[in-house]
Amino acid sequence: MSQTTSVTTVMRALADPTRRAVLERIAQADEVTVVELTRGSGVTQGAISQHLKQLKLAGLVSERPEGRRVFYRAKPEGLEPLADWMDHYAAFWRGRFERLEVLLKEIDP
Repeated sequence: MSQTTSVTTVMRALADPTRRAVLERIAQADEVTVVELTRGSGVTQGAISQHLKQLKLAGLVSERPEGRRVFYRAKPEGLEPLADWMDHYAAFWRGRFERLEVLLKEIDP
């Protein structure tokens, strides 16, 4: 993943439900082509290609060309900026909830 990939880029890529579904289908397979992703999706091949472009820019998928076909594979490490962001805020909220618990015990002994 590029050093410049930010949590915002990853969040934008995952904000679209169709794009999340495409990523889930890729993650469930070892490798998959655009044709395989299009089949049964109810989305055009062009739309799938656009979703793949955004997922690739966010560092969530990689591609491997083989002749006329391109195979896509999920890159779990692409979720690291999002996981780091969530870890930061999880610690923040844990501290807040602990202080709230203390306060509630003081108010209602």
